[in-house]
Amino acid sequence: MNQAHTQKVVHRAADKASSQRRFWKDIRRDKYLYLLALPGLLFLLLFKYIPLAEVVIAFQNYSPLLGIFKSKWVGLDHFIRFFSNPDFMMLFRNTMAISLLNLVFFFPVPILLSLMLNEVKNEIYKKVVQSIVYLPHFLSWVIIAGLTFLLLAKGEGVVNKMLEAFGMERIGFLTNPNIFWIMVTIQSAWKEAGWGTIIFLAAMAGIDPQLYEAARMDGAGRFRQMFHITLPAIRSVIVVLLILRLGHIMDVGFEQIFLMYNGAVSQVAEVFDTYVYRVGIQQAQFSYSTAVGLFKSLVGLVLVILSNKVAKKFGEEGVY
Repeated sequence: MNQAHTQKVVHRAADKASSQRRFWKDIRRDKYLYLLALPGLLFLLLFKYIPLAEVVIAFQNYSPLLGIFKSKWVGLDHFIRFFSNPDFMMLFRNTMAISLLNLVFFFPVPILLSLMLNEVKNEIYKKVVQSIVYLPHFLSWVIIAGLTFLLLAKGEGVVNKMLEAFGMERIGFLTNPNIFWIMVTIQSAWKEAGWGTIIFLAAMAGIDPQLYEAARMDGAGRFRQMFHITLPAIRSVIVVLLILRLGHIMDVGFEQIFLMYNGAVSQVAEVFDTYVYRVGIQQAQFSYSTAVGLFKSLVGLVLVILSNKVAKKFGEEGVY
């Protein structure tokens, strides 16, 4: 019995040493690829993983003078305060409304755009269109907000000047709370739809052309090919991106909302991201704002786990 146990330990140690040798061999072989990935890995380490250690201040009355180890522990007091705050339902409503609008109207746009681009046979025209729709992604939200003001401002906006020229009254697009959610959804779609097509077009490029040839021989038109070949082929990619999008459902983009925010639309524009900035940075309530941020992250984590399980039940691979 002891001899068998000893052999198992020896084999386990040998396998471990062998895997370590393979690991370092792979590192040496692909050293330039790892060097290329190093900046991204450092970014994740410095700004995503190391800050996780400071999440504990959500359970403290954190003081920069005392530090994490000497600040007083208060347990769930900040979470109770947040959930009992009258602003909580407003923040939750606004965040979920904008996220659901993005999910329903913005998420399908890159898919539809990819399907249309995939049907273009003229490669030069296709590349020109791709380049044009990619460009807004590289513009900062400051520029996007500036363009929005130039177009929709009530005083000097181009759209209102055109309305006035046609004998119509000027409209306060930027100060109308009834259209704020729609406006930011359109902004997001215009800015990011082209960039989102990259993944879907890459997935479509891997589809076997013989499938389309066989479908054409059977008399299938472009729409039938699209519904019966292209969409099923990229279904797993759509599911994975949808799961990841659900994980960020509480993140609606601080920069965009902050730049479009004004007093007239404050009741529909205040979201968790801007609230954390206002109470955490401007009012220096570090522990309270950390508790709000932790709540957002936990909601995203739960949604990813649940949506991944649902996807697997329907036969998809999921994220993990």
